[in-house]
Amino acid sequence: MASSFFIGLMSGTSLDGVDGVLAQVESGGRLIVIAHEFEAFSAPFRSELLRLNEPGPDELHRSALAGNAISRHYAQVVHQLLQTTGLSPAQLVAIGAHGQTVRHRPLAFDGDAATQQPANGYTLQLINPSLLAELTGIDVVADFRNRDLAAGGQGAPLVPAFHQGVFAQNSACVAVLNIGGISNLSVLGEDSSVRGWDCGPGNALMDFWCHTHMDQPFDHDGAWAAQGRIQPALLQTLMAEDFLHQTPPKSTGRDLFNPAWLQHKLAQHADLAPQDIQATLTEFTALACAKDVLQHAAKACELVVCGGGALNGHLMTRLALHLPRLNVLSSDARGLPPLQVEAAAFAWLAYKTMRRETSSLPSVTGARGARILGAIYPR
Repeated sequence: MASSFFIGLMSGTSLDGVDGVLAQVESGGRLIVIAHEFEAFSAPFRSELLRLNEPGPDELHRSALAGNAISRHYAQVVHQLLQTTGLSPAQLVAIGAHGQTVRHRPLAFDGDAATQQPANGYTLQLINPSLLAELTGIDVVADFRNRDLAAGGQGAPLVPAFHQGVFAQNSACVAVLNIGGISNLSVLGEDSSVRGWDCGPGNALMDFWCHTHMDQPFDHDGAWAAQGRIQPALLQTLMAEDFLHQTPPKSTGRDLFNPAWLQHKLAQHADLAPQDIQATLTEFTALACAKDVLQHAAKACELVVCGGGALNGHLMTRLALHLPRLNVLSSDARGLPPLQVEAAAFAWLAYKTMRRETSSLPSVTGARGARILGAIYPR
């Protein structure tokens, strides 16, 4: 397969909408983004996706319809990318489509100690890949996580191998922090080793609190948080969460860091001003990420930040404060804008799938070995 065109589509735990990139991937795996498009979710659809993160009535029916809706959003982004670039569907090799994660419970529930059968657990991304292939006329690669779960892994994070290809530096350790709804860290060793895991909350709790009290989807540039004062007692309560102190490999999602979790923590700290809570939630995200960098990437020469959190100036300032020996910078400074990184990763993952090449990393997920990820849905 010579230089080829792929599309990557990502709707993350921030639930703001769909990022899509059209990229050219060279035979050696080098990826060049040609175009980027974004389509926002409507407020009612975002609310429905949030509800589907928790048990509720008629879940199977609602999840199926949400998967169809996600696929139509994805198809619209694909059409926009094709229109922008002037390419036809026939010129595309495949679409890599992540789907919308609404549950992520790896290595849980279904083990049997009596027979020594390990638990696989499950992960659920809402999407109808067949519908997406039908609407676009392009092969679709989806269901990237389950093959790794079947091999005893976490199924997440998926992006560290891509981070290595884009951000690694010769003879230097680089840390890459993606701050979406959840934050995840990749450590690219100077010896070409790769490790990665979820650190904890990213934007999810900050966005929820801002929407609740400011009727805004997110705290633009962290301006509201910057007006508040960090509350040490609340911060200590948040940082006591067990997940933050587990040893990688580990992954998480809204199954843990959700409004109910936050309200439970806040019950111990009555009468705090909303802006002070926002300031503390921002500090919580920064400190949880910085803790992992200091513990596992102390030799890193820089921290490259991507995802929506990289656009939060106050959050970036707090990160830099906790990591004074590191150069903390946006992925934009390394050639790939923050909102394009994850979508580009799924274009690259689709490229690997179509070539029948492994793209999972046992050093990241804890699986028994590297696996070819994704299922192909022909156009």
